[in-house]
Amino acid sequence: MATPTAQPQSAPPGNPGPLKRLIVIALIAILAALAAAGGTWFFLSRHKAAPQPGASAAPPSAPALFFALEPMTVNLLSDDGDTHYLRIGLTLKLDDQATQDYLTRNMPEIRSRILLALSNKHPSDLAPLDGKRALATELAALIAQPIAPRGKPLRIDEVLFTEFVIQ
Repeated sequence: MATPTAQPQSAPPGNPGPLKRLIVIALIAILAALAAAGGTWFFLSRHKAAPQPGASAAPPSAPALFFALEPMTVNLLSDDGDTHYLRIGLTLKLDDQATQDYLTRNMPEIRSRILLALSNKHPSDLAPLDGKRALATELAALIAQPIAPRGKPLRIDEVLFTEFVIQ
């Protein structure tokens, strides 16, 4: 009697299965991302800006000097009949020690200029942020004016408020 021989079953020709397809797509995407990251790293690390031999590095700028003035209290102009005060603390940002020394020697005149300018202000002009910025600009120009006739103006980088109270 003839016995049938067992024939091995082969996979059906056609689609390999959705799970295998997803794994292959994911592996291709990961490899592409790694290749892009590696290429970017290689390009950026290789082409960093090297200092040119003819160009010299700029000397580091000196750190700014801060010169604090004593707080001042001044009466403000008022249209409503009430008395209004301004208590203000100022710090000047300067670029060199010579300017600071000059301001220290002439501080009474500088304070007088500031007090006269502030006493001519209305509280409503100083309350908004734009009013404070305008005041800082005005005070920087006022302080920078030379004290001696034919003197050169000072360089005041910035006027910073450390106190600002209107009452």
